Amino acid sequence: MRVTALTTRWTPWRFVTAFGVVSLLSDVVYEGARSVIGPYLATFGASATVVGLVTGAGEATALAGRLATGPLADRTRAYWPLVLVGYAVTMIAVPALGLTTALWLAAALFVAERAGKAIRGPARDVMLSHAAAAVGRGKGFAVHEALDQAGGVAGPLLVAAVLAATAQNYRPAFLALAVPAVAAMLLLLWLRAGVPDPRRFEPGPRPGAAPAPPGGQLPRVFWTYLAFTAVTTAGYATFGVLSFHLATRHVVPVAVIPVVYAAAMGVDALAALASGWLYDRAGVRVLAAVPVLTALIPLAAFTTTPATAVAGVLAWGAVLGIQESTMRATIADIVPAARRGTAYGIFAAGLGGATLVGGLLTGALYDYSITAVIVTVAGIQVVALALFLAIVRPAT
Repeated sequence: MRVTALTTRWTPWRFVTAFGVVSLLSDVVYEGARSVIGPYLATFGASATVVGLVTGAGEATALAGRLATGPLADRTRAYWPLVLVGYAVTMIAVPALGLTTALWLAAALFVAERAGKAIRGPARDVMLSHAAAAVGRGKGFAVHEALDQAGGVAGPLLVAAVLAATAQNYRPAFLALAVPAVAAMLLLLWLRAGVPDPRRFEPGPRPGAAPAPPGGQLPRVFWTYLAFTAVTTAGYATFGVLSFHLATRHVVPVAVIPVVYAAAMGVDALAALASGWLYDRAGVRVLAAVPVLTALIPLAAFTTTPATAVAGVLAWGAVLGIQESTMRATIADIVPAARRGTAYGIFAAGLGGATLVGGLLTGALYDYSITAVIVTVAGIQVVALALFLAIVRPAT
């Protein structure tokens, strides 16, 4: 790495940590909003169908939009402008929800917030990949995810506290999120001034990294890796299905379910740190834990024994933590820098689509038979492990 005044003052670890704090603050903002968007839309007279349409459109925008913004980041190398615009859209849209007086405007602002995530996501991950290359990509992405999840827990708690203090008035709750929003933007601008070009952090290709394919194509191993990710995630139950079981089977009191979710987010952060540390030492082999844990989730979470069911939800949180950290770090090691934005965009869309399939599949099978869920998910993970072996063998 070329040593300059810039990189002497801004070390890779400092950059990763500062970006993690930006993500923490932004998660306080948008996870706080997402935690109550359904009831808030209902105050405007929205039906369950409308709420489903709006939230579904938002998530589709956040994921599918990256298919466009990923290649855009690669073509323009305008990483900072994309990141700044993406965060600004989110940080403006969420507090503005507290000023809306019409359903259509509230819906538009929610979708706009999700669009902001699509705009910044691939460019942010590319910049993180450059800094993380100098400290260990597993650890770098893990620390970022751990800080990110801290905000994911704090945001809903902040909103809940404001709602409790204002007799369930949503407007002050949304407006309160302007404080972390402003803080996130100020920190981001400071970070941009300090590190205008994070590519300087990357020392060069890692040993064993995939060579650039001809014609700017993505490496074949990326597509195999994407297939593995999609297959294993297609058997991954959503928290909606897990919480439905906890509530309808009276496994735990309804009021305890948010606490269980918060505990799962804590495990998410710990799993990200642990898997990131192991990834830097053992490489991609650490991802073998994903299909194994995914197969165990329905076996434990769909019981009626509280301790066992909660353990299954915590395993769900562990898989989420690996998905959001180490599985992102792997992309940077198998895709050349010039194509990483595109790769991250495709990966996010594939992961999102597979998550939708996983939620629909496990939900439909649950209505039929819990045994059917367990057997089907186990079979899917066997296929995922076979694809995983195809990734590992060329690296051995």
